[in-house]
Amino acid sequence: MSELQVEASGETVGEAKWAALRQLEKQQPGLDKSAVRFEVVSEGERGLLGVGYAPARVLATLDAESESATSDESDLAAEVRSLVERLVDGIGVSGRVVVDESDDAITLTVAGPDLGMLIGRHGQTIDAIQYLVNAIVFRRHPDDRKEVVVDAAGYRARRRASLEALAVRSAQRALQDGDRIELDPMTAVERKVVHVRLKEFDGVETASEGTEPNRFVVVLPVD
Repeated sequence: MSELQVEASGETVGEAKWAALRQLEKQQPGLDKSAVRFEVVSEGERGLLGVGYAPARVLATLDAESESATSDESDLAAEVRSLVERLVDGIGVSGRVVVDESDDAITLTVAGPDLGMLIGRHGQTIDAIQYLVNAIVFRRHPDDRKEVVVDAAGYRARRRASLEALAVRSAQRALQDGDRIELDPMTAVERKVVHVRLKEFDGVETASEGTEPNRFVVVLPVD
């Protein structure tokens, strides 16, 4: 079994690892970071007053089985995976990103031991990541774009239940006030949850307004 191996350096071991990952990503787009093995060759030396500085060096190895596991990803899925991995790592969370791609969506599920920081209070952090990734994809690929869903620890299932409850409350309010109710911007997947939940709700109808990635649902009372 062949292996893909690179050596990289940096001011710290962490920077050296990131440099090695960037090299591997160029040779193997969409690689799974959790499958990369690191060997610290040298932790480096800062030196006194800048004299005698030596960079940290690491060896990064990806085996052939891991290479083939990522080779089936489309270029877009690999690009999105890399972006999400960098965002997850940037907020200090250790996790593996699993990609599931369909004809109209790319779902990235982050698996790891402690994902509370990634999800954030009331899902604010993971929703912000999902919003940012979708905005980047829409800008980079205006003619060949897919909805991006970022999930972790079953958050999206809980979010679905929350959206359905919000949909019902909004419909009840629209009927009570006799006026349209505008919800916060949502992804296409989330808007569909609201539309489907209120499809059979008597006395209201729904519509999506605005432009991506800021489209939102409007709940309107009908006669």
